[in-house]
Amino acid sequence: MSTIQSDTPEQSSQQSTCTFDDSDSRDDEMRERLDSWVEDLVDLTNEAQASEQFQEWLDVQSKFHDYSARNTLLIKLQCPEATRVAGYNTWKDEFDRYVQSGESAIWIWAPIITKKCPECGNSPSYHENTECEYDETEPEEWQRGLVGFRPTSVFDVSQTEGEPLPGLETEAHGDPDGLVEDLLDATDEIGVDTRIVAPREWEHGSARGVCQRRSVTSANPMVEAVDRDNRAALASTLIHEFAHADLHFDVDDEMERSKREVEAEAVAYVVSRHFGLDPDNSAFYLETWDGDAPETLQDRLNRISSTAADLIDAVEGDS
Repeated sequence: MSTIQSDTPEQSSQQSTCTFDDSDSRDDEMRERLDSWVEDLVDLTNEAQASEQFQEWLDVQSKFHDYSARNTLLIKLQCPEATRVAGYNTWKDEFDRYVQSGESAIWIWAPIITKKCPECGNSPSYHENTECEYDETEPEEWQRGLVGFRPTSVFDVSQTEGEPLPGLETEAHGDPDGLVEDLLDATDEIGVDTRIVAPREWEHGSARGVCQRRSVTSANPMVEAVDRDNRAALASTLIHEFAHADLHFDVDDEMERSKREVEAEAVAYVVSRHFGLDPDNSAFYLETWDGDAPETLQDRLNRISSTAADLIDAVEGDS
């Protein structure tokens, strides 16, 4: 579900970890709070310790895989226990549920889709105040597109009451016993070739999975995983190696490859949690990110978010 719809007046603060109450400064405060969180995470990596904040964000990302990294971070900062969010009227009109009195809105950014200038990319109203001289077509003939983002309010299901949501009572979105097959069915969409290798034929020592070469038939990255009775563990291995294939198969710089390893582990954690698995890597050590600038770290969070979303969408599209 996770529907975004800005359709409610401001609600009073009650349980949120942080709030954005002043409408005149809300946009700036949201951006400043995100920048502050990323800077704090940079400081945490210097300690070479598992980052509790990072894992909390991954847990939220696993629930809202179709949201951007900055929106899932905003949800984490305001309501880390959130599981399903929608706008005030969406809860009322589509689910017959009502936001309880006194609940605090969760503020995220929603895309602004409207007619946009083919040259400067602004909406007609903003275009008039720029130096853009485009005049080949009238604004009413422009194509619609993304021109920016605006703060919009949503509420978690726990903040509402009304008709039950039987399909949303659990975080598990897949049976581990069938997930291996779903992952294998999605390999064309993901762009990898995959082999499940019998233990007696495994040539990679203690490794449970590898992605070290290209397929001779398709030139896709070749993922190999050792077969085992624990299908949930096999599924988790496949997810991890698919993330490797996407994130750093063609990265030659050894230092960057080691940094992408943490990204792959994070993607595997998000995807595994989304499908109801309990990944082994319950702690993340971020010492390899030591020295990254905040903007570089933000790029890593965005890459984790988008890669996890792509893998989940590929599997769910074929399941």
